[in-house]
Amino acid sequence: MRLFEMYNPAIPGYQDEESDNSNYKYKENRKTKLTLRQIRKLRKMLDVRNYERTQNLKKVRKQYKPAPEAQPGM
Repeated sequence: MRLFEMYNPAIPGYQDEESDNSNYKYKENRKTKLTLRQIRKLRKMLDVRNYERTQNLKKVRKQYKPAPEAQPGM
């Protein structure tokens, strides 16, 4: 979980309330086993976040790249 996710409303598509089963079934602290479906879903979410990050970095690089130097004689 990220810090902004605690204070801002959830971004649509990032959290699936139907598959949120965060209640504890056991009193012991057992390690939960992830199913293949959950692993695939996590991988897809990570791929989407990486894609969004690269798109954001492209915008930032384009915005802050140095200006082309003026050609002499113009």
